[in-house]
Amino acid sequence: MQLIDGKSLSKKVQDAVKSDIEILKTQHGMVPGLAVVIVGDDPASHAYVAMKEKACKNVGVYSIAHKMPDTITQDEIIAIITMMNKNPHIHGILVQLPLPKHIDTTKILEVIDPKKDVDGFHAYNIGRMVVNLDSFVACTPLGVMKMFEEYNIELEGKDVVVVGASNIVGKPMSSLLLNANATVTTTHIYTKDLKRHTLNADIVIVGVGVPNLIKEDMIKEGAIVIDIGINRLEDGRLVGDVDFAAVSPKCSYITPVPGGVGPMTIAMLLKNTLISAQAFAKEKQQDEGN
Repeated sequence: MQLIDGKSLSKKVQDAVKSDIEILKTQHGMVPGLAVVIVGDDPASHAYVAMKEKACKNVGVYSIAHKMPDTITQDEIIAIITMMNKNPHIHGILVQLPLPKHIDTTKILEVIDPKKDVDGFHAYNIGRMVVNLDSFVACTPLGVMKMFEEYNIELEGKDVVVVGASNIVGKPMSSLLLNANATVTTTHIYTKDLKRHTLNADIVIVGVGVPNLIKEDMIKEGAIVIDIGINRLEDGRLVGDVDFAAVSPKCSYITPVPGGVGPMTIAMLLKNTLISAQAFAKEKQQDEGN
């Protein structure tokens, strides 16, 4: 059994981003800018935003957080995003989810300029990703693909089960795997017999937010298990969606929680913000040359 170390891989990605930002500053006088919109006072959301701000500072990304009360109207949020779409110093915009119930999340995400959609949630980017065209890809699935690449895990022809079909993780994850020529089964809350699917899989990827959902008897010997879930138990411990102690001895590779997929999500967000800034710099250079 080999642990897939997301923490060290995340550092490797962030070091590369930091060095590319220095080149961008030298050649174009540009610092990548990331704006985060956070609504309400959900502790987990604020913790994520604080982690993102810290990571931005470490690599040299300019970041700003628009923190708003949960009484804010949808139109007010749209006005703020529209303003950031026009701001030449902002290259990435992300809206921290979940939003309060009175806000239409889909409508808010659709307002973001697809060129600044570094979270990869805009329908334009999702559509391009599905048909395997260049696009911004949701950071968590992108981080998982980076892990496969780093550990030389071949996906072509593999039977992969994705547990969870959210727009943020499950659906884009399945699309990326299909594009890599894996045979993909996507399971969800209405799947009749989850074990029947996972037990035959070469690779199981789970991200549903149910502690210890995947048990030892649901995984075949030598399988690869990627645990995207992160759950805080009543005793304060952080655990994933996989019963790690029982499942890990059967695996060829497995991600720990914490220290697995989580750090990769932030690393890929920084990478996407850099890619956006590089594209804007290139566009600006072309405009000046005309």
